[in-house]
Amino acid sequence: MLSHENGLHARPATKLVETAGKFASEIFIAKDGIVVDGKSVIEILTLAAEQGAHLTITAKGEDAEKALKALVELIRSGFES
Repeated sequence: MLSHENGLHARPATKLVETAGKFASEIFIAKDGIVVDGKSVIEILTLAAEQGAHLTITAKGEDAEKALKALVELIRSGFES
């Protein structure tokens, strides 16, 4: 669940993309059945994810497990990493 008080607006979306970009794996973020590229700020913003939104993050590739761990930690930290 997204706990950031302002939701997934430009600044946290940018942090998410910066973190995702450190990994070779493909990253996908889903909300309410809409799936977007986790390495695209513009696509992430189209989710209009507000505080309390449930996001599903998936990754496919050689470092998928590490990528997922890093992204979950970022979200849990309130994008403070």
